[in-house]
Amino acid sequence: MYDLSTRKRALALVSQGRSLNSVSKQTGISRAAIRSWRSRLEPSPRMAPPPSGPPADEVAYAYLLGLYLGDGCLSPHRNGHYLRIACADAWPGLLQQCGEAITRVRPGVGVYTVQKQGCTMVTSYLRDWPRLFPQHGPGRKHERRVTLEPWQQEIVVTYPWEFIRGCIHSDGCRIINWTTRLIGGERKRYEYPRYFFTNLSKDIIRLFTDALDRVGVEWKANGHNISVARKASVALMDAHVGPKY
Repeated sequence: MYDLSTRKRALALVSQGRSLNSVSKQTGISRAAIRSWRSRLEPSPRMAPPPSGPPADEVAYAYLLGLYLGDGCLSPHRNGHYLRIACADAWPGLLQQCGEAITRVRPGVGVYTVQKQGCTMVTSYLRDWPRLFPQHGPGRKHERRVTLEPWQQEIVVTYPWEFIRGCIHSDGCRIINWTTRLIGGERKRYEYPRYFFTNLSKDIIRLFTDALDRVGVEWKANGHNISVARKASVALMDAHVGPKY
């Protein structure tokens, strides 16, 4: 038998991205026990706060909406839904920002992480998540229509950079491209940054590019890929979005 503090210490290691196997070896506790504790200590749906109207923080909501449209989903459970945002393990800062955005949108809601293959699911249970994300529906997002409610559109128009940042942090990236140039008879390597956003949904791409247009960022489309490469536009993106970390 293990006391509650021992269980929580083991689960804290798991929440840091450690595998059950490594935590088991370090603590001497079986993987089955740790897996069972994680299930028992997850926030109980019955203890989730009741629906409380619109987002408590619209700035955080604009960012969270971008994350949700890219890598999020809602899963029904009992009388409510789990909000799950998939965050790559390579970006620990993203995990933190995602969790903070959830708690700012719904103060007091429980947030925890579940380790998956190559990513961590930032998860929260609430009865009214579908009210905050009415884009929820059966099937994959790119296989159905995705439109914003008027109140969502107003938030995105008011806080376009937060929405853009959420989109980039989910389905986008900042990379360094390179080419060579002949300078003074000598061929030299030239590097330049570029932003990409990729999504299979034409509707989500349109929401993203509309936001870019709103803030004066020039972009080009190539199928499901949106590229921002012009120097002035990249500078704007760097000032308001920046690379994931």
